[in-house]
Amino acid sequence: MSRRSEKKRQRQQELLALLEENPFLTDEEAAQYFGVSSQTIRLDRLELNIPEMRIRSQEMARQAYRELRALSGREMVGELYELELGKQALSLLETTPDMVFEKSRVVRGHYIYAQAESLAIALVDAEVVLTGVANIKYKHPVYVGDRLVARAQVTRQRGNKYFIWVRTRCRDKEVFRAKFILVSLSQ
Repeated sequence: MSRRSEKKRQRQQELLALLEENPFLTDEEAAQYFGVSSQTIRLDRLELNIPEMRIRSQEMARQAYRELRALSGREMVGELYELELGKQALSLLETTPDMVFEKSRVVRGHYIYAQAESLAIALVDAEVVLTGVANIKYKHPVYVGDRLVARAQVTRQRGNKYFIWVRTRCRDKEVFRAKFILVSLSQ
């Protein structure tokens, strides 16, 4: 195997891992990460039978919204892209000018919190779910136009109580995290 094809194979394996970690990664962002052209990434995706980000995200969203129980789709803050009831979930929030403080252009915390809370509630396989405890930490400011990817995971369940961690990232940086204790009023 030539050095060039070995390098390509390695890049494609890394691309698969990168897309697993961040399914919303665009071809341009991947190209920048690898130091290659967007066309090279597109060709790699085609060879690996990976659809473009828009198609990947639409299919993920369709599947995830079918699983919702405690919320309606309209109640989600951000777009739900992955939902495995009782285990894990993933959402994306595109920040807009109406979400920020005028003077600083920093996104108001309640939008970031609402994305995390609605994602945590979506994880519980019940009709009625309430937030009992929320321990939150804002780690870095978020600005208009930033894309927030939130991942939620059920870490433990005890009776009708669910312990859920949510971590929100912007690019490669964790900007928010929360530990929720949610209570299911219906089983």
